[in-house]
Amino acid sequence: MSLTQFSFSSAFILGLIGLAFHRTHLLSALLCLEGMMLSLFTALALWALQLESSVFSAAPMLLLTFSACEASVGLALLVATARTHGTDHLQNLNLLQC
Repeated sequence: MSLTQFSFSSAFILGLIGLAFHRTHLLSALLCLEGMMLSLFTALALWALQLESSVFSAAPMLLLTFSACEASVGLALLVATARTHGTDHLQNLNLLQC
């Protein structure tokens, strides 16, 4: 495993560990998801550069577009929960109630 592969996989694993263990606030969970998506984007972009093929050149931009959409939806949910519940603690959110 090369140094770049190790660094991108460790960045992804750190984001996954942060998402699994530090879920007190919705904002911290969203930041961990964004870190995971950015590590995937950079790894996919470098992989497409190493292959030197025009077939895979659009894949990083597609992933970055989905990441931006995910971030905007997550921030909209953060604002909505902060307005309705008054806090962004995940323990206070009960998704089974209407």
